[in-house]
Amino acid sequence: MDTESTYSGYSYYSGRSRGSHRHGERSRDRHKTRSKDTRSEKSVTINTPPAEPLLGDSAVRGEQVQDDNWGETTTAVTGTSEHSLSQEDIVRITKDLEDSVGLDCRRYFTLTLAVILGLLVFLTPLAFLVLPHLLWPEKLQSCGTACEGLFISVAFKLLILLLAVWALFFRPPRAGLPRVFVFRALLAVLVLLFVVSYWLFYGVRILDSQDENYQGIVQYAVSLVDALLFIHYLAIVLLELRQLQPYFSVCVTRSTDGEIRHYNLGQLSIQRAALAVLEHYYCDFPVHNPALLSASKSRAAKHLAGLKVYNVDGEFPAAPAEGPGNNAAAGLAHSQSRAMIAAAARRRDTSHNDLYYEEAEHERRVRKRKARLVVAVEEAFTHIKRMQEEEQKKAPGDVMDPREAAQAIFPSMARALQKYLRTTKQQHCHSMESIQQHLAFCITNNMTPKAFLESYLTPGPTLQYSRDHWLARQWTLISEASVTSGLKDGTIFLLKCVDFSLVVTTKKIPYIQMSEEYIDPKSHKFVLRLQSETSV
Repeated sequence: MDTESTYSGYSYYSGRSRGSHRHGERSRDRHKTRSKDTRSEKSVTINTPPAEPLLGDSAVRGEQVQDDNWGETTTAVTGTSEHSLSQEDIVRITKDLEDSVGLDCRRYFTLTLAVILGLLVFLTPLAFLVLPHLLWPEKLQSCGTACEGLFISVAFKLLILLLAVWALFFRPPRAGLPRVFVFRALLAVLVLLFVVSYWLFYGVRILDSQDENYQGIVQYAVSLVDALLFIHYLAIVLLELRQLQPYFSVCVTRSTDGEIRHYNLGQLSIQRAALAVLEHYYCDFPVHNPALLSASKSRAAKHLAGLKVYNVDGEFPAAPAEGPGNNAAAGLAHSQSRAMIAAAARRRDTSHNDLYYEEAEHERRVRKRKARLVVAVEEAFTHIKRMQEEEQKKAPGDVMDPREAAQAIFPSMARALQKYLRTTKQQHCHSMESIQQHLAFCITNNMTPKAFLESYLTPGPTLQYSRDHWLARQWTLISEASVTSGLKDGTIFLLKCVDFSLVVTTKKIPYIQMSEEYIDPKSHKFVLRLQSETSV
């Protein structure tokens, strides 16, 4: 007993002295590093206002397991959080702002060119008809009935062309693409060349010679309008009809949680295919929840935690001099490493049991809190029905609107909903204001408790949540091939944002060969022969 206590005391004091010595060295190193950092780079601290989620940020608290009585014995303290930005972050933010301004300028420049080209197209036939009356009115021949009929034809064709161009081209832009749309640019160049060639012919053959046949000039303007209508038909074929028939099947995989969807696309360029994938993503993929990914990280950190090996009876060398003591220390370190490897192997063998019981416990807690939430919501909606029956007996001026009714019954279900959202890690997706708005919407449309709970029991697509989750999100298209080239079999490209990326792989739909086989209708006929011995 005395020997063991002596060794224990020696190991305690020696460990304490070494720990204090290491702590002093670590503090001096930290002080030096901090002084170097303050001299080398500048940092800016931004105080952000408190967010509006119902429960706060769960990422700060980590994987804390709470008991079922949480809320009755817990005090929540809210405040402001601090995030520091380095000089590199400020430069990156400035570059992003400059890129966004450049995209806006390019979009307005493209719109300006389109408006100028459209005015040139629509004013050219009218100029063909008006210029002869302004330059040589005394030489023009009289316009007969056929010529006046051509006026009506030009007017209605221009009106149809105006409506068609407005419906096809002047639509709100869905996204900003990195490169120009090849087919649209080709059509614009074709229209410009077409109008310029008509003007050249008009200037040489009509303006210079001052043609007196006004009916021929009107027919010339009619031919221009007809040609413009045919170009618009070509635009419909290239921009709308060509991509309707599916040629490729794309597989979209989210890089963080492995969520997969498959879509059929037509003959599109890579950037147009990326736009189609993003439009489907916001409607089909469930909302990205980074809180669900922290469980695996915490479990891995828990299994890879350092193992502490205590040596009570061993001797610690006083100095790192060479000799028998140094060899003994090396052997001790080797034995400790072997013990740690063996312990890690045993822990790895039993890790699947920990995972099984952890998931089972989580499912039990989710089911329990889901049941409490369902009961609380049903009781709240029952209270709403009683309130509606009482309001029917009141005067018209005393009737409560759905917003006030939602605020009145929300506290009765808030705690159960709070616990369920924390357990399922959805608290950052739903704020108190959004929940009350959804509750008021359900009350207004006389919806059931199950309809109200469906938004919280089942994760919905991204567009069903607040605008902060999807509004003005910057996506980066990464592709080895040019983004203006068409899709091919085996094409792979990435759509990257801040939190995750979408990996898109392309497969061509195979050519299907069908054959016909004729079946003789007489081969399906049979004869039923009855026997007198049977009961039939």
